[in-house]
This record gives sequence, C-alpha cells and structure tokens, in this order.
Amino acid sequence: MCVTGVVLSGVAVSFFKSAIFGVDPFQALMSGLDALIPIQYGTLYVIVNAVLLLFSIVFDRKKIGLGTLINLFLLGYIVQFGVDIIAAAAPHPALWLRIIFLAIGVFIACIAASLYFTADMGVSTYDAIALIITGTWGIGKFKFVRIMTDFACVILGVGLFLLSGADPHGLFAVVGIGTIISAFMMGPMIDYFNVHLFGPMLEK
Repeated sequence: MCVTGVVLSGVAVSFFKSAIFGVDPFQALMSGLDALIPIQYGTLYVIVNAVLLLFSIVFDRKKIGLGTLINLFLLGYIVQFGVDIIAAAAPHPALWLRIIFLAIGVFIACIAASLYFTADMGVSTYDAIALIITGTWGIGKFKFVRIMTDFACVILGVGLFLLSGADPHGLFAVVGIGTIISAFMMGPMIDYFNVHLFGPMLEK
C-alpha cells in the first residue's frame, strides 16, 4: 500500500501537469520554486522535501518511514518520467483529453494519498504537516486543515512564479481550475477513502 501510494502520487502529478489546468497545491508551490530556481525538477523536489522533513523530525518522528523516504528521493523523478511519457503519447492534447487528464490526476492523487496514509509507514513531508497539526497537536479536522495548507501553498507558488519573472501566461499551467478542485476536494476525498475504503481494508 505504501509503495503503491507513492508511485501513484507521481503518476497523478504527471497527469496534472499534462492537463495544463493548474497543478495540485503543493506542486503549485514547487512550480513557483522551479521557475525561480534553475535546478532540475527532481533534484529541487528532493531539496524542498528534505527541508520539510525537519518539521516531522521535530514534532512527530512517527510520521517518517519508508513512504517518506521513497517520496523524498523518487517522486520528483517519477513525475519527470511520467510527464515525458504522456507528452510523447499526446504531444498536443485536445481540450477534451486535457479534461480527462485532470480527472484522472485528481482521482489517482486521492487514492494514492489515502493508500500511504492508511499504510502508516510514513507519509510525504508535505502531507505530514496536516496530519501532525490534526493528529499530534489535536487542532481541527484533517479535511479543513488540509484545505488551509493547500491554500497557503497556492499563494506562495503564485508569488514565487511572478517573482521569477516568468511569462505571466504560464501561470495558468500552474494555478487554474485543477488547483481549485484539488484544494477544496482532495482533503475531503482522502478522508473518505481513509475511513470507508483503505482503513477497513487494512483492518481485515
């Protein structure tokens, strides 16, 4: 469950990027950093998540595990590989195909997150933030805290993208309807899959 969840997360982000409707909130932050910092995306992903890892080390080391390490070192490169594969198969996707890519990305992202949350073998450094706030600190419900952290990522991502001096038109590939959908739907959907699908599956 843990390994499958992390791999599927990379696949989901690949579809998000290929849809060009805006990526999920954390990837919006990463896109802003990517535009600002001239480093290969996979390497930049490792660096940013290594910094976020300090949060889990300080406040709840139980959130660190196999899933965290796989996510930290491999997910960025899985995304790069997935985007290249999709681009080769559909170099200029039509609008209807982009909509399908977006739907696939949102669905797989929620399934993936729920898989490795439930497996409890460590989550991504970003996902750990909302889990620590709600679980370790006992503040709020996960779905609402996740919406707040997602919103913060979007704001930071947009700010960094504009600060980089990149073409403003490219902002629509970073923040768009896909970002809004994932920001307000992913938290509740992940919570639903945790409670009604993968939680009961693991108990059995």
